[in-house]
Amino acid sequence: MGSEGPPVVTIHVTGFKKFHGVAENPTETIVSNLKGFVAKKGLPSGVVLGTCSILETAGQGALDDLYRVLESAVEGLVTESSPGARIIWLHFGVNSGATKFAIEKQAVNEATFRCPDQLGWKPQKLPIITADGGLSRAREATLPVGEITKNLTKRGYDVIPSDDAGRFVCNYVYYHSLRFSELHGTKSLFVHVPLFSRIDEETQMQFAASVLEVVASSY
Repeated sequence: MGSEGPPVVTIHVTGFKKFHGVAENPTETIVSNLKGFVAKKGLPSGVVLGTCSILETAGQGALDDLYRVLESAVEGLVTESSPGARIIWLHFGVNSGATKFAIEKQAVNEATFRCPDQLGWKPQKLPIITADGGLSRAREATLPVGEITKNLTKRGYDVIPSDDAGRFVCNYVYYHSLRFSELHGTKSLFVHVPLFSRIDEETQMQFAASVLEVVASSY
C-alpha cells in the first residue's frame, strides 16, 4: 500500500501554575482552555493536539511530575506503533515584564532562582544536569526558531526570537525537555508570553493556536 499522506504531528502542551509575584499565571488559563478553543477553530490535517498539562512552578521537587508527563507521550507513541509519527513538546511560560511573545532558542545548564520556587527551592549557580558539565552548557532547539518567529509575525503577532530563557523554572524545565527530546527523538520548544494585562486573553489564545499550526508545519 502507498503512503496515505504526511506523518501525523502530535503536539503536547504544558503551562505553569502561579508562582511568586504572579498570582494568576496566563499559561495556566491558555493551556487549560486550549483543547476547547482548538475544537472550535480547528487544526490543519495531520496536526493533533495531544495532552495539555499544568506543571507546578518548581524545579527539582517537581521533576517526577515533569518526567511522568514527558514519558507518557513517548509510551503512547510506542503503543500506537506508528513509525512515521512525530511528537513536539510545546511549553508555555510567562515573562511578567514582557510586552511581546518570545520563542526561546535554547536553555542553559544553570539553575539560579531569583526567588524560591513553589516548593521552596532556591538554587544558586547549580548545574541542572551535573553530567552535562558546566553552567555555560546550552541545549538548543532543533526546530527553526527564526522561521517560526517570522511566520508568526506574518500572522500579525508581536513576537521575537530569544536566546535567554532566564535561569528560573522556565529554563529549568526547558533544559530537561530538550535533553529528553534528544534522547527520545522528539522536538521541544519553549514560548514565553506576557501577562494578560499586556496582551489580552483572546489574543493570547489565538496566538497559542497559531503556534500549534506554525510549529507543526516547521517540523
